[in-house]
Amino acid sequence: MSDRAFPQPQDAAVIPRFAGLPTFMRLPMATDPSLVDIALVGVPFDGGTTNRAGARHGPREIRNASAFMRKIHHVTGVAPYDRARVADLGDSPVNPIDLMDSLRLITGFFTELKQAGCIPITAGGDHLISLPILRALAADGPVGMIHFDAHSDTNDRYFGDNLYTHGTPFRRAVEEGLLDPKRVVQIGIRGSIYDPSDLDFARAAGFRIIFIEEFIRRTAEDIIAEARDIVGAGRTYVSFDVDSIDPAQAPGTGTPEIGGFSTFEGQRMVRGLAGLDIIGADVVEVSPPFDVSNMTSLLGATLMFELLCVIAAGFEA
Repeated sequence: MSDRAFPQPQDAAVIPRFAGLPTFMRLPMATDPSLVDIALVGVPFDGGTTNRAGARHGPREIRNASAFMRKIHHVTGVAPYDRARVADLGDSPVNPIDLMDSLRLITGFFTELKQAGCIPITAGGDHLISLPILRALAADGPVGMIHFDAHSDTNDRYFGDNLYTHGTPFRRAVEEGLLDPKRVVQIGIRGSIYDPSDLDFARAAGFRIIFIEEFIRRTAEDIIAEARDIVGAGRTYVSFDVDSIDPAQAPGTGTPEIGGFSTFEGQRMVRGLAGLDIIGADVVEVSPPFDVSNMTSLLGATLMFELLCVIAAGFEA
């Protein structure tokens, strides 16, 4: 790749989707982030999982499923590969037997991306990966966040004094000054809880929590209009846990909660993020061992494409 190259996906009318090396969106692999505007990357880590593991296999299967993506968004008309230099920059290094070392390695990987000036869209991995990513991207000041999830992920400790699990990343992010809690909105929260105080931290910090019951009474567009008002014009991170989707449509995840919103409602909300100052995004908790016909991996790939089109729309055509 040259510094002027606009990488293009392999043409499925020339090279069949089932052929060739699996990369995100069938794009070229790149090793130099300075030649890329938007980096598609994986974090194959689920060391923060407290029950059903398997999200470490998410990036590989999302790459496979992303072969179904084409070049142009059918609603917005955005052709992301003509607007921005996009490539697969591979996976962050991880240490599957050392959680703390993995957090360090992931932060180092994303620090290099940030220093190179590219915007990462990440396939997880469990939701703990958002913390080391934010440590890199928000190192120079707190950011806002639009967070799609069944769970708030603001618990404190698990199994004694363990501070780092996929249920704690955003509490730690607030404590470390990575998130501006007054600019955080969580959409789709639902399900049974451990204790009546489980959401006290998020509420006291200033998170806007939108339970699924409120979501159902409103529209996806109305919810996103409020979310846009909350994060405003400042730097914003987007985190999409696939368990926010009803498990009837996304069974391949570690902590399913019935009663979620639909895949189409998720798409509509992501499309409504256009124009925000998005510094990075992730799609997490795709767990292929629990998937059916790779449908959740396809969801992950499609959400990455939706996010790609939203971010690329901010580049000149």
